[in-house]
Amino acid sequence: MRYPIIAGIDGTEASHDAIDWAADEARLRRVPLRLLHAWLGEMLYAPAGWEVERTRDAGAEALRAAAERAGARHSELEITTDLVDGYARDSLVTASEDADLLVLGTRGSGGFSRLLVGSTSLHVSSHALCPVVMVHPSERRAAEARAAEGGVLVGVDSEQHSAGVLEFALAAAERRHWPLKAVYAWSNPRPDSSGPEFPSTYREDQLADAHERRLLEMLADARRRHPGVEVTGTVERAGAAQLLVALSEVHQLVVVGRHGTVRGPMRRLGSVSQAVVQHAHCPVAVVPVD
Repeated sequence: MRYPIIAGIDGTEASHDAIDWAADEARLRRVPLRLLHAWLGEMLYAPAGWEVERTRDAGAEALRAAAERAGARHSELEITTDLVDGYARDSLVTASEDADLLVLGTRGSGGFSRLLVGSTSLHVSSHALCPVVMVHPSERRAAEARAAEGGVLVGVDSEQHSAGVLEFALAAAERRHWPLKAVYAWSNPRPDSSGPEFPSTYREDQLADAHERRLLEMLADARRRHPGVEVTGTVERAGAAQLLVALSEVHQLVVVGRHGTVRGPMRRLGSVSQAVVQHAHCPVAVVPVD
């Protein structure tokens, strides 16, 4: 069974860029593209006096235009549309059960500079059962313009948490013939975290060497499994979110894992992933690690 790539559609410029990204990815993966619009939530943005039926019809028209756009971009794509009588966040999470990938635009309120990700995109990236790619309109075009500079950027930590994230990033780089850069950020261990890896007394150069060895081991296996991808890595004593956001300026896709706390409004979208989603300068993929 070929699971489709699903793009969430709302008729805005943000979803236009998501359509293009999703269509490109569906062609590369040779899977169908499903365009989904859940229209009930759009009643909140509808002009005063609009009736329910008129809002639903506007959603159908947005889907028709989206299918036309995707078909014009890649005529060989198998494209279906789905007008859902529901709310976007719930409908997209449900749809993720049978999707290869979800692709979303990032319409936000615009009330804060660089906080461009709307609540629906954050909710879906926190709860979806498949990877989610979020595409800011201006950032997608900027990423394409700097195609020669960098490819996929992936944040890794431990081998246990990073295997699936690294595999997703490698596959994305291989499909698009991009290089891959793996980033391993570290800080001094807490006083209560001593153990076999980090003894109670340590030197910073010893810690740096230990992290370097760990990253090299992960990348050696990655190179064996994807020999066609140019793989490099860097180990930095820095905050992971800050480092990934800074490096995203010269990359076309950032890949992060989702294994945050189950408490709070973002549930399993950890602080690093949430910061990268909000502030990165290129499209961001959030990959469940469970």
